[in-house]
Amino acid sequence: MSTEVYFFTIGINIKEALPIMFGMSNIALRKILLILACVAIIIGCASIEKGYLSNEVLPDSVALLSPPPAAGLPDLAIDEKVSRKNLDLRDTPRWELAREDANLNFPKAAGTFSCALNAPITEQDTPHIYKLLRLIKTDAGNSTKRAKEKYQRPRPFLVNKKPICTPCDEEFLKNNGSYPSGHAAIGWAWALVLAEIAPEKADAIRYRGRVFGESRIICNVHWYSDVINGHKMGAAVVKQLHDDPMFRADVEAAKHELAAVRAKGLKPQRDCAWEASAMIQ
Repeated sequence: MSTEVYFFTIGINIKEALPIMFGMSNIALRKILLILACVAIIIGCASIEKGYLSNEVLPDSVALLSPPPAAGLPDLAIDEKVSRKNLDLRDTPRWELAREDANLNFPKAAGTFSCALNAPITEQDTPHIYKLLRLIKTDAGNSTKRAKEKYQRPRPFLVNKKPICTPCDEEFLKNNGSYPSGHAAIGWAWALVLAEIAPEKADAIRYRGRVFGESRIICNVHWYSDVINGHKMGAAVVKQLHDDPMFRADVEAAKHELAAVRAKGLKPQRDCAWEASAMIQ
């Protein structure tokens, strides 16, 4: 979606807004950009795409996962300890990366693994990989819904009263169960499939997948056990996807597509040096 559409949504003409923005302080400009990001997320959430898997074969998170940790159990103490530790990363580059990882809207989200893959992931350069990521996002996200609705686990920010990295999501997240993490399921499913497409980059891809899930803890919107069980759902989805002939065909096409991109010497359209530095904080 164009910048003009973003500004139109909040009642600002782009030609009038640019001179104003260039004269703003950094703080004011960041507030405007945050508003635009919120609008993008709201618009993106309104569009739900069909995935590869039907409801009949979609993995069931209630059947596959144990209930979330209960009060007094060691697993809950671990969740709370990890949450407290990661609050220290607020306003660091790792916090900023977590904010970027929160955005599941395409085309932005398509580039999440481009540095790990060492290739661009765009609808123009890699249409089959782009399609795979979009449809897997739907399947992995849907796989977590039953447990989210059943357990309605409160998210960390509702307990510790600390900020989250995407304030515009707060109202939605208050009423959306924390367990398991949909983002973690999506990120891990992406990682497993991309590692299959590019096995020579599998270690870097899987590492980026773990970082993607951990971003939800750093964002103060998920507990550690939410993320771990999100990974379980992502893996279950990928296992089921291999029974789907369309998915298998797209994976094979993606392998040839990636080879062609490498032959052209195309590189990621992201700041990979910054991302690598942010991940190790």
